[in-house]
Amino acid sequence: MFWLQVVAPISLAITGFALLYSDNRNRKALFKSAYANARVQLVEIVQRQSDKSEVLPRLEEIGQVKQEAYGEFRYRQLIVACGAALLPFLALVLMLVDLFQAISFSIFMGIGAYLIYDRHLSSLVKERRTVIESEFPAVVEMLTLAIAAGETPISAFARIADRSDAFLAKEFAKVVQQVRLGSPFHEALDEMGRNLKSASIRRFIDALVMALVRGAPIVEVLHRHVAEARINQRNLVMDKAGKAETSMMIPIVFLILPISVLFALWPSINQLSFFAS
Repeated sequence: MFWLQVVAPISLAITGFALLYSDNRNRKALFKSAYANARVQLVEIVQRQSDKSEVLPRLEEIGQVKQEAYGEFRYRQLIVACGAALLPFLALVLMLVDLFQAISFSIFMGIGAYLIYDRHLSSLVKERRTVIESEFPAVVEMLTLAIAAGETPISAFARIADRSDAFLAKEFAKVVQQVRLGSPFHEALDEMGRNLKSASIRRFIDALVMALVRGAPIVEVLHRHVAEARINQRNLVMDKAGKAETSMMIPIVFLILPISVLFALWPSINQLSFFAS
């Protein structure tokens, strides 16, 4: 058992460090080439697997639209899980846990790291949606001012895409690029509305497309949606303020109030215990 816990891991570690820091450049180049080839093959294998957890739509939503993005994500997720699974064996080498505990912790930590990495992607998607929702009123107001000043819708989209660093402005840049490649403007707008998972933006895009197709005044549609976006933003801020107020009640009720009551009752309790004794 001592050989399994101490001698074997130390021997493997010494051998690995000797291979990594060897002065032979050809061996280093061969090791790097083998690592790169294994990484590429693993990414290709993962890329062919079915996406049962809908990782690919989430990657596309945060802007990772490359063909190998799914394989790269699964590769990084696997590396993180393997790294977390190896930590209990480090504790085994230091003799902090036994072999059974190390194996158990390794399984739980590997699965937990795998799920946490997937959860991190969902948090990135949620954060991007929140930022886009907060940017929407200002961007639509700029679009309204540009069109009211006499610019065409596509030129207004191009101006906002060139002058702004917002996420929604980047989506406008994609629309302008598709139009320049020959796609109809209303179809590019409709595709943008489908890609952005936002009800308010979807309503805005549908109204804008209907106005473009039917020849209705676009400025009036934009003014109406600017007012609606401002109202929705105010309601969102009020909702967040209400949740924050509820969260602030938790430490007050469960921490500050019991301590205050204890300070108020402690002299009486002390006197009662003194008379009882």
